[in-house]
Amino acid sequence: METNFYEVQKFDISREKKSQSSMPTRHYHNGYEVFYMVSGDICYFIEDKAYQVVGGSLLLIDINKIHKLVNSSGETFERITLVFKREFLEDLFPNNKTLDLLSTFTRDCHLLRFNGSEQNFIEKLFNKMVSEFTKQPPGYEFYLKTLMFELLIYIYRHQEAMPPAITEEISVVNKKIFEIVDYLNRYYDQRHSIRDIANRFYISPSYFCKTFRDSTGFTFTEYLNNVRIKEARALLINTVFKVAKIAENVGFDNMTHFGRVFKEITGLSPLKYRQTYKIESP
Repeated sequence: METNFYEVQKFDISREKKSQSSMPTRHYHNGYEVFYMVSGDICYFIEDKAYQVVGGSLLLIDINKIHKLVNSSGETFERITLVFKREFLEDLFPNNKTLDLLSTFTRDCHLLRFNGSEQNFIEKLFNKMVSEFTKQPPGYEFYLKTLMFELLIYIYRHQEAMPPAITEEISVVNKKIFEIVDYLNRYYDQRHSIRDIANRFYISPSYFCKTFRDSTGFTFTEYLNNVRIKEARALLINTVFKVAKIAENVGFDNMTHFGRVFKEITGLSPLKYRQTYKIESP
């Protein structure tokens, strides 16, 4: 099986919507990689393990680890890829052994999942990095290092708070869940119930609920709401649609419910979110 080596830059970050990987073969490189899934679902192989990566999930890939992304459904996904070398951050790290932030890449738990408010926080960090790296205003490299340090501390603390790791490899069972996740990402605007999904995919409702949470880190309702609110956030930012129209477009038939779920996930009301984004836009 072909495996390629790539020399990486000291720092590189990109955010793209894709339907296939730009690196279709197994590969490795001499930099640390942070892969964050904004939306969609793919399968990611690191060495001999396979991970199901859904929206709101983050993968940590250590130096020289062989990896490959597989998108068997062919559906569009959006991802943020950050690659960097240790030398980029050398002058920021404390000169002691009590806080090695890069140790997050060598732990057994490569896959991290974030809830709605955590996703909102971490995506803001990534968006600032992408903007700085793309536009390169005065002092951008210093600011990038500051943002990187904040990101790594956040990841480090998130790992520290996690319960003992359970296996994250894809099994025959959760490949069924992988199909369901793909279905929800495409038809999030329709009405769905646990029983309807269970019947459609020939799985018992109770078994579906347990397996879905084990595989994705979310309950069925949490995951569906996260997908819908992520789409709503994009519409609030990129269109002039009224909030009621956006709620309808992403699958909510009740404005009060939409507003409550939106605030639970983002910490802001839909209108406040739109206003805040416009204020923060460069």
